[in-house]
Formats: sequence, structure tokens, C-alpha cells
Amino acid sequence: MIEKDVYNMLLIRKTEELISEWFQQNKISGTTHLYIGQEANAVGVIGQLDPLHDVVISNHRCHGHYLAFQGSLKKLLLELLGSSEGICKGYGGSQHLKDNNFYSNGIQGSFIPIGCGLAFAKTLKKESGVIVICLGDGTLGQGVLYESLNITSLWNLPILFLVENNNYAQSTPIKKHLAGSIIKRANVFNIKSSHITTTDIVKIKNWSADIINYIRVNQKPYWCVINTNRLCAHSKFDDFRTKKEIQKILKKDPLRMIRKYVSKETYCNIETKVNSYIQNIVNEIYGEQDV
Repeated sequence: MIEKDVYNMLLIRKTEELISEWFQQNKISGTTHLYIGQEANAVGVIGQLDPLHDVVISNHRCHGHYLAFQGSLKKLLLELLGSSEGICKGYGGSQHLKDNNFYSNGIQGSFIPIGCGLAFAKTLKKESGVIVICLGDGTLGQGVLYESLNITSLWNLPILFLVENNNYAQSTPIKKHLAGSIIKRANVFNIKSSHITTTDIVKIKNWSADIINYIRVNQKPYWCVINTNRLCAHSKFDDFRTKKEIQKILKKDPLRMIRKYVSKETYCNIETKVNSYIQNIVNEIYGEQDV
């Protein structure tokens, strides 16, 4: 199982690196928000979901969530390239995706009430499934979040609020834009909560497995916070962190952390498979050329 996690985390990392290259080469227009450094969150939490019955509501930093939810790499890349064969026929671009039970939107907080509606529909139809709503620390300033927490608690909706706190809202450090405790925000609505500070995929999986099971069994919401770090800029070039800070978080790179669970040979073999898989997809899109 750990080998599968290594594969999926490398798939997200390598895909994001490819997307970054394409943006720099002007093959993709607009903007993008890469998931580099947070791969263990997506694979550790979203990777445990059932794409047939569960739902993921993502945000602007959505590529990693999408791939961890068994999304199509080819359709994602085609979407970014503006192709009619992309996830949303090329109209959604990097941030706005809809593919089966996966949704994402670039406007902070906008999809939270939609997630509540989807969860409420499941309870009315007596259907199984967990709705995961992905948030960042920057979304905690949106009023609609607290309205949604209120109704979620009142109606016992099966929602997992996944807060990925990477300590920055765009380029503003959390201490300058957020007051109070993140973990206690849900407690005032009588929603159970838990937090973890790690980039270790095994620890995240074990922690989140209990949370997901709690929601499935009790059909009640849960607020979970992962204190994490992004290793890239917020978007493309807007990174104002010091070299010292970046060097510190590089030591906690999730791909560095996972190497303690597999041999060097195994890791290299998996990396080769991932590179080959991505290159084959690119070749299908562009033809037999190295892009």
C-alpha cells in the first residue's frame, strides 16, 4: 500500500512540475496554483475516499485533490491547454473543474454552501457518502463558511471540512490576517475537530481514516486541520518568503519523508514508472516529442 502512496504522491508532484514548465513556456494561459509540498494531504485523506459515492469540493489549488480522487491526468492536462476534450471542454482551466463527483472553484468559500446542499441531498435520499470540502487558511475570513458550519451542525450533514493550513493567504502570513484559533472555530458549532502537524503520509492516513469512519458511521460533520507547507509560490511568481524559511520547510518535503518507508531502489523504480506514464500521456496529446 505504501508503494501506491509513493506513486500517487509522485504523480501529483511530477504533474505540477510539468504544469509549471508549461506556464513558463506560455503553453498555458491564465494562472495556476500548484500543490507542491502538500501531496501527503491529498493522498492521505482524499485518497481514502470512494469516487462513486463520496464527493470532493476543492478550491483554487485543486490539481492534487483531483488526481488523488482518481481523476484523469489526460483530461486535466487537456483542460489546462484549453482543449474541447478536457474535463470542462477547456472552459474551466486550472481552477474550475467538474468531473463526476469532483468540483472545484477559484472563488474562496463559494463552493462551501454547494457542498452543504449536496450533503443535505444525500441525507434526504438516505444515500451513503462523505462530502469533503477543502479549505485553506485564507478561506477562514469568509462569512459564508460560518453560515455553512451552523447549518451543517444543525442538520447533521456528513461533511468533512479539510483545512490545509499552509500559513499563508496568498503572500500574507497567517499572523497578519487571522485572529483566534483555527481548530476552535468549529467547536462553537458543536462540530468535532482534530488537527495534525506533519507531512508524513502514514501519520496523515491513520489520523484521517478514523475521522472519515466517524462521519460514515454517525452521519455527522467533522472539522480537521492539517498544518502543512507549500514548497512553491502561491501562484506563479508571488513568493516573498525568505530563503531561510523555504530551506526550513524543504526539510519537511513529504516526498522526502516517505522515503523512510521504502528502499531507494523501490522509490526510484516508482519514480521511473510515474515519469513514463506522464510522458506517454504527453505524447498522446502532442505526439512523439519531448515537451
